[in-house]
Amino acid sequence: MAHGVARKRRARSYDARISVPVDRLYRTEYGRLLAGLIRVVRDVQIAEDALQDAFAAAVEQWRDGEPDTPAAWIFGTARHKAIDRLRRRELEADRTPVVLGLLLDLEADRSDGPAPEDPLRLLFTCCHPALAPEAQVALTLRTLSGLSTEEIARAFLVPAATMAQRLVRAKAKIRDAGIPYEVPVDHALGERLEGVMAALYLVFNEGYSATFGDALVRRDLCAEAVRLARLLAELLPDRTEPRGLLALMLLHDSRRDTRQNADGTLVRLEEQDRSRWDRAQIAEGAELVRSALVAGPPGPYALQAAIAALHAEAPCAADTDWPQIAALYAVLYALQPTPIVELNRAVAVAMADGPDRGLELIDRRAASSPDTTSWPRRAPSSSAGSAGVTGREPHIFVPSTWPPTKPSAAFSRRACWRTTREKNNQRPLSIRPRVVR
Repeated sequence: MAHGVARKRRARSYDARISVPVDRLYRTEYGRLLAGLIRVVRDVQIAEDALQDAFAAAVEQWRDGEPDTPAAWIFGTARHKAIDRLRRRELEADRTPVVLGLLLDLEADRSDGPAPEDPLRLLFTCCHPALAPEAQVALTLRTLSGLSTEEIARAFLVPAATMAQRLVRAKAKIRDAGIPYEVPVDHALGERLEGVMAALYLVFNEGYSATFGDALVRRDLCAEAVRLARLLAELLPDRTEPRGLLALMLLHDSRRDTRQNADGTLVRLEEQDRSRWDRAQIAEGAELVRSALVAGPPGPYALQAAIAALHAEAPCAADTDWPQIAALYAVLYALQPTPIVELNRAVAVAMADGPDRGLELIDRRAASSPDTTSWPRRAPSSSAGSAGVTGREPHIFVPSTWPPTKPSAAFSRRACWRTTREKNNQRPLSIRPRVVR
């Protein structure tokens, strides 16, 4: 209890006197610094407390100017703070071998900052299957994204005290169960990958459509999520879904500068200035999509990225290839039969074949669904409904196993494999590159 009160007092003092350079460093480097510190400390709670102490020390000591290498200063200070904490614990615990081993390792470490792979190691640790799924996501947002307990609690719609206890239990589970701080070996990688990608995309979504703060977009979170997704894709070059996830992030992130106007109001997709989209990101994302689609059965992330590529490569909203998008949503629905996927498919069909055809799909689904509460209400105007959904922001579809356990008659294993086949009258589905000058 005393330690908790002390941390709260430090947090209040830190918030009241925080300087601009420290705040900037906290937002951009917190996840990387914490990941590096956990590597040498091997205790999430000690690493967090030591890093908070280091940032509080920076507020006090940087009043006359920040050092030449601010991140290295924070990391070194945090390491010394961690050594002090472990020494106190060593005395309190009567020199237990575990504490003594941690202390010796920490004192022997001479690194001056986090290694490039440290955030990826931390991501796999946070998403270990020994932790509950909600704890995995919450811990990822707390450690790698630097969100406060209160912010995460609001995202999960639970009291802050409940979320604090959930995070404490997750950290204790990592420590007590000896969960390794590493990227798993090949034979264990597959079962861990889905949870890691879902958590990583959640971090990207928090940056892309921030739920907290004044800014709609948190560029630092988007950039960190893209960086980690790139590391994941490089680590697993033979797997298509990490490439699909990276492509999806790049394609969405290419539009970030046009998603709001001068007064901060959200600008719909069809109204955005496409000349300001990042063409380099679009080109990289589209190439990743093509490589993922030809490499084998596409997963949910690769299919979503293919849809995003068709939007991004259209010279204008009127040139969007809605028949291809509708067919891709049909394949996605075979993998992820959720109301959101089917609603987006219905909108794409309405844009391709007319509003009546799209509304027919919505009515058919609503009539057959035993639980209508999970099915979005139909808009009173078909044109308004279509326009509303075409401007949607990305949704998270957690990957499922391949092939679908009950594929529809129209999309069997063979049809899902060949995403370049038919839609209605044998229309090709290949992603055709368009160069916008």
